[in-house]
Amino acid sequence: MTGVVKSAMLSIAMRWFDRAIGVVSTLILARLLVPEDFGIIAMASLVIALADVFLNLGVHIALIQNPTPTQRHYDTAWTLRLIQASVSALVVFVAAPYAGAYFKELRVVPVIQVLGACFLLGAFENIGTVNFQKEMRFAQDFILMFWKRLAGFLATMIAAWLMHSYWALVIGTVVGGVVGVANSYRMHPMRPSLSLERFREIFGVSQWMLVRGLGGYLEAKLHQFVVGGRESAAVMGAYSLADEISSMPTTELLAPINRVLFPAFVRVKSDLEELKRVFLLAQGIQVLVALPAGVGMAMVAPEAVLVLLGAKWEMAIPFVEVIALGAMAGAILASASYMLLTLGHVKLLAGYAWAQVLVFAALLFWVLPSAGALSIAQVRLGVALLSVVVFLVILMRVVPVLKPADMVRSVLRPSLGVALMAGCISFIGSFGAFASTLEMLVLKMLAGAATYSISVWAVWWLMRKPPGAETYLLENLAMLRRNKPT
Repeated sequence: MTGVVKSAMLSIAMRWFDRAIGVVSTLILARLLVPEDFGIIAMASLVIALADVFLNLGVHIALIQNPTPTQRHYDTAWTLRLIQASVSALVVFVAAPYAGAYFKELRVVPVIQVLGACFLLGAFENIGTVNFQKEMRFAQDFILMFWKRLAGFLATMIAAWLMHSYWALVIGTVVGGVVGVANSYRMHPMRPSLSLERFREIFGVSQWMLVRGLGGYLEAKLHQFVVGGRESAAVMGAYSLADEISSMPTTELLAPINRVLFPAFVRVKSDLEELKRVFLLAQGIQVLVALPAGVGMAMVAPEAVLVLLGAKWEMAIPFVEVIALGAMAGAILASASYMLLTLGHVKLLAGYAWAQVLVFAALLFWVLPSAGALSIAQVRLGVALLSVVVFLVILMRVVPVLKPADMVRSVLRPSLGVALMAGCISFIGSFGAFASTLEMLVLKMLAGAATYSISVWAVWWLMRKPPGAETYLLENLAMLRRNKPT
């Protein structure tokens, strides 16, 4: 597990550095553009992502799961990706006018068609770079992602400054794609060729990843589709940006860990007791991070939106307050999903994702057919919280070595800490009349972080320092201090 943690720490540091570019980009664009611009891009992105996931065969999963893939496996995966991209680009081009009619926004049509062409561009990336994740070479993985992201960022900022238009985001996407393809061949020696020789092996894994991916996409994005169809472009822009920034604290803290989890679980899957140990440790760390990040974001939303985005984004505040809690619920289930994926329960994951979609859709279209954006976010939060309980029950049935007591121990101390943190932030909020918005944001963040850290540590100490996420993190911090060069 030490190697996994080192890889995770490296991945976290690199991810945060990369994500800083994304945060800066969002904050600058929020000042240069208006909610309506973000709404148009959000509408187009929904259509693009739907076409992508609907035809995505998940070939990289098949390559990672295969312990001894040959060159023909990589060639077949690359060929399938090209076929998928070609079909996706054609479907998007044809569907763009219908999407414009659904959203009642014709400006979205050319945006969708241009972004759809990026399918083909991205498909030409070197399939050999999958080995960066497979072999846990995350430094190279980061470099590949970083230059692509930096090029897109610079192109977007220059275009936004000159044009003050949503087309700046499209230009940035195209430039980033070109740099990504070029760098993938510069960084990895593999030169894939067209082949379908290993089609059955790749598709045997990929077909269920396709079903699961489509269900996962609808679970994550159906709410935005409904908001886009029921509300104006400005409301859609506020809602989509709220969705993005609400999930930042949880996804950006946990995404690097999640990227390490799948290959780490695969390595120990033959030993269920060791797999259980690694899973509980990962789950403990995720809960330790996700709970305060989600609740904290919800509680500082009024100040954070006004300070970071400006007064024109005030309508996004209630969306952030609700969506942040939903993002927290989803983040907690990440390690459990990878656990089932490792054990080959792809069909179960696909079925579960679709069950969530059907429950949410039934509530939205039958029970609340005219619900507005805020009500839609609240319904999604309720479904997300219920799904946490249901999914963990399913996990324990599928993996009998996991017991309810194990799961309770992984959330007990963070839950107590978050409760105290929420009380502290609420108390400070009652003195809002005596401080500026910026001062109140800083006070809430500092007091919340201090309350949570101290309370979790105190409860852990009172429980006689049981092994878990706290123990592991402290041991690794101590190791880093000992190894620090003098």
